[in-house]
Amino acid sequence: MTGRIDRLRALIAGKADCALVTDDINRRYLTGMKSSAGYVLVFPEAAYLVIDFRYIEKAREVVTSCTVIEQEQGMLKQLGGLMAKHGAKTCALESMSLTLQKAEMFRKIKDVEFLTDDTLSQALYDLRTVKEPEEIVKIKAAQALAEEALEKLLQKLHAGMTERDVALELDFNMRRLGAEDLSFETIALTGAHTSMPHGVPDNRIIEPDSFVLMDFGAVVDGYHSDMTRTVCVGTPTEEMREIYHIVRTAQNAGLAAARPGITGKELDVAARDIIRDAGYGDAFGHSLGHGVGMEIHEFPVASPVREQQLAPGNVVTIEPGIYLPGKFGIRIEDFVHITENGCENLTNIPNTLICV
Repeated sequence: MTGRIDRLRALIAGKADCALVTDDINRRYLTGMKSSAGYVLVFPEAAYLVIDFRYIEKAREVVTSCTVIEQEQGMLKQLGGLMAKHGAKTCALESMSLTLQKAEMFRKIKDVEFLTDDTLSQALYDLRTVKEPEEIVKIKAAQALAEEALEKLLQKLHAGMTERDVALELDFNMRRLGAEDLSFETIALTGAHTSMPHGVPDNRIIEPDSFVLMDFGAVVDGYHSDMTRTVCVGTPTEEMREIYHIVRTAQNAGLAAARPGITGKELDVAARDIIRDAGYGDAFGHSLGHGVGMEIHEFPVASPVREQQLAPGNVVTIEPGIYLPGKFGIRIEDFVHITENGCENLTNIPNTLICV
C-alpha cells in the first residue's frame, strides 16, 4: 500500500501541497483496511490515517502505509494542525465523490485553500484503473467463487422455481463459499422478463423451455467479479438458438478485439457491428462493457462514445445483448484483463448455450 501512496504523491506533485482522501473505497485502496469512516491525509514527506475509536485498534494492527492517529473530537482542528505542521497551503479533495456539504466543512480550516477540481480524483482514477498483479489475483478469486456458485445452482435449476428462488440460491451459494459481499443485487429473470436488461427478480415462475438470465458477482477481499449467463431450462426454439448464436458471435468478436491501444468506442463497435448486421441493432441499447475492480462499475468504459484507449492492467466486461420485448432477451458477459499483447479472459465458464 505504501507504493500506492508514493504513486499518488507523484501524480499530485506540483498541483497541491497535500491530498485529503475521504471516500470509503479510495481509503481502503490506499490503506488496505475496510471502514466506514476515516481520513487519509497525504503530504510529500508523510501520510496519516486519522480514524475514530471504533476502528483504531484494527487500524494500528493492519495499516502500514500511513501513520495511524486516533480522531479527536475537534476533527477539523486536528486536520488543520497536521496541515500546518507540514506547511500545506493547498489541499486536493475528491471531486468525484465528496459532497458539497463536506467540501464546505473542510473549508472552515483556516489558511488552507481546498481544491475541488479533478486533480485528486483523476490521480486516484489513474491508479485504480491499472490493476496490480495482486489485484488481479483477488478478482480471479472472486470470479472463481461466483462460478462455483453458478455451478451449484445449475444442479438444482428447474421449471417451477421463481426468479427470487434463483437469485436467493445464487446469493446463498456465494455467501456460503466465502464471499465478503455480493457485487450488486443479483439479477435473475425468466421468460419475457429477460428482455429487461436490469429487471428485478419477482415471483415469476420458470416455465419449461424458457430462458433464465442471471447477472451476478461476488466480492473477495474488496474486489468484485461480474458475469452474466443466459441458460435454457428445457429445449430452446430455433429462434432462441439463433439469437443466442448472434450474441455469442458478437461477444467472441469483442473478446478477440480487446487489447491495449483499442479505444472504448472501437471495442464496442467490434461486437455491436455483429448484432447490427444481423438486423438487431436497435435491440442492443446499452454499452458493451465497463471496468471492474474495487467497485462494480469503474473505468474504463467500452461504449459508442468513449475515445479513451485501453491499457495493460485494465479490467473490462464484454457483455453484448439482444432484448426482444414480449419474447425474451439474451446477454452473455465475461470480463477480461488487458495484458501487454492482448487480453486474459477472467471468466472460465464457456459462453456456449447451457441447457438444463
